[in-house]
Order: sequence, then C-alpha cells, then structure tokens
Amino acid sequence: MRYALLSDIHANLAALEAVLAHLDVETVDEIWCLGDVVGYGPDPNECIERLQELPHRCLAGNHDWAVLGRLALEDFNADAQRACLWTREQLTPASLRYLESLEERIVEGDFTLVHGSPRHPIWEYIIYLSNARANFAHFDTPYCFIGHTHVPVIFRDRGSEVDIRPIELGVPLALGQERLIINPGSVGQPRDGDFRASYVILDVEAGTIEYRRVPYPVEETQRKMAQAGLPPRLIIRLSYGW
Repeated sequence: MRYALLSDIHANLAALEAVLAHLDVETVDEIWCLGDVVGYGPDPNECIERLQELPHRCLAGNHDWAVLGRLALEDFNADAQRACLWTREQLTPASLRYLESLEERIVEGDFTLVHGSPRHPIWEYIIYLSNARANFAHFDTPYCFIGHTHVPVIFRDRGSEVDIRPIELGVPLALGQERLIINPGSVGQPRDGDFRASYVILDVEAGTIEYRRVPYPVEETQRKMAQAGLPPRLIIRLSYGW
C-alpha cells in the first residue's frame, strides 16, 4: 500500500492541486490528511470538495475546530481570527458537515495519525526535542504522523535520547526499527523558509517515506486572498514560506 501524507492545506486550492498533480493520485491507494483543511486561505469549500473526490482519510485540525466553534478564537492571533471568521461565512452546509465528521486520532497498522501531537491531538505543537521526547509515551505504534507546525521534520527515539533525523528530498528513507514522529510539512502554508508545498509518500511494503516539494502558482492564491479581504500578512507570507 502507498499513501500520500498531506497536512495543513489551509484552503489553498492552487497548492493542493499542484501536490495532487505531482504525486499522481493514480499511484497511491489513499490520501491521509493530517488536518487543517481550512483556515487562512481563500478556497475552503473547494479544498474540501477536492479531497472528497479522492480515496482519503482526514483528521481534525485546530483551524477546522475553530470554524466550528469548538475552540475559542481568543486563542488565535488577530490574523488567524479574521481568517477564521471569514471562513465561517463561506462554508456550505455540506462543508460544515464534513468538518464535523473528522476524527481527532486515527490508528492504521503501525501508524498513528494526529494533527498536533499524540498527547494533545488538536492543539500541541511539537517543535522542540523536549516535547517530542514526552510525546513518544503517548502512542503505541512504531510511527506517528503529525502536522500543525507547517515544518517538515522527523523526530527519532534512540532510547536514551531523541534527535532529529536528516531529510533528503526525493530520496526514500527507510523507516527502520527506531520509533519516529514524522511531520510532512504543509501543503498550503509552509513555514520553513521554502514556499513550495510539502508532502510525504509512504510505501508500507517497502518500509519507506519520501519527502517531496512542489512549486505552485502562489500569486493565484494571493490574488484570491486579496479579493476576499484576508489579512495582508497572510498573503505576503506565502511568498517566503514563513
């Protein structure tokens, strides 16, 4: 079985379409989406509808919950609040039902899937080695896929310590025997200094993951955001991957 791991699409249809074209959906059995389908971007309904056209499983993210009123907007920065309120006004009844149906955690074979962290699936950011180390105790499978930070990274449990495993784009990496927390990065709003959409291909039979980056027409998304009156900072940041 082959899976495409996507996260943090954030209503960026141009980025999602570029990723789907790049991975060639006919070559994967299913898409695993790690949450935050909406928020920030200009095409929330279109991104939901596009996912629904494909074999996929999807988790709830903090922005997905925020537009449903399941998280307090006061916990978000001012730009994220504005984008969330705008998104609420755009969502169709069908899109709302889809977001309401999303699970917080999925376990599939050797893989646990959450948006934030296994300890706090919706909200916690795994950024540092210290909280990565603490989170290895909160899932039972060998591997855990997360999103939320918008930064591609692999945390590796080496028994006496936790470190970060190097990533090489386009090269299959053996999963191996060590337990891993794997973040595929963001499709719709990367924050690692690279504007290109990021995703991962998981090949279960081969026991490998492969990180990929793909450019997309950023200006198309930015134009739609400007027309919608979304915050300028959210528009500008897409050009710089931050």
